Parts: sequence; C-alpha cells; structure tokens
Amino acid sequence: MTTVLVLNGPNLSRLGSREPDVYGSQDLEALRTVLTEDAADRATIELRQTDDEAELIHWLHEAVDSSTPVILNPAAFTHYSYGLRDAAALVTKAGIPLIEVHISNPHARETFRHTSVISGVATGVIAGFGFDSYRLALKAVIGFN
Repeated sequence: MTTVLVLNGPNLSRLGSREPDVYGSQDLEALRTVLTEDAADRATIELRQTDDEAELIHWLHEAVDSSTPVILNPAAFTHYSYGLRDAAALVTKAGIPLIEVHISNPHARETFRHTSVISGVATGVIAGFGFDSYRLALKAVIGFN
C-alpha cells in the first residue's frame, strides 16, 4: 500500500481555533479522518505538522529517500522559504508527486500572500477549497472515484 505524506507548516496546529472564518472550524485530526476515509485501502495517510522549517525540509528529504508522494501545505513558509522550495524541488525532480495545497485562496487575501516560492517546483497547486483542497490533492496522487 502506498503511503502519502501530508505535511503541514506553521500555525496549522491551530486549525479549528485560528481564524475559523478563513480556515474553518475543523482541526488536523478531522483532516486526518477525512483523508484516511478517502484513501480507504489505496493508501496510508501520514499526516504531520510542524512550526519548524528545518523539520519540514527534513521530511521532504525523507520523501525523496523513500519515494513517497507529498501533499504539502507550507503555510507561511509558502511566501519566502527558499530552503523549503529547494527541498520540494528535490521531490519533484526525483519524479515524485508533490501537490501544494492551501485551505484558503492566498490570491484573495493580503498581497504578500499572492507569491508562492513553492508553486514553481510543485507538481500542482490546489487552493481555496478548505479541506477539499487536500482531498483533491489526494485524488491527484492516488486516484479514486
């Protein structure tokens, strides 16, 4: 069975309580449940969250070493982390899918959120659909009806 890494960056541990009008009222455990149900017997979901840029980079290196597809919500690191961008590029250059996701639509928010240094090296980008952004990314990675 395929494993899919679902990696989440800074402040996403606060889902459910942080700006529910932007990010919704469900937390990461609810996301884990939704994705695990969607994956059914096709994939194992390994959902992780960190506020530490170095740890997120390490996880992307792990994905390269194990040929594991990645769904990545880089959160605030989206806009400025060239170290994270370089690690994401290692994933896609190895032929491994990496889908950048965002719960909200960054382009409908503050101007500084309009730029992603990750998008240019990602396999694809899905944003603005709440937890469905992750579900669509999972569909792109493993396929299901």
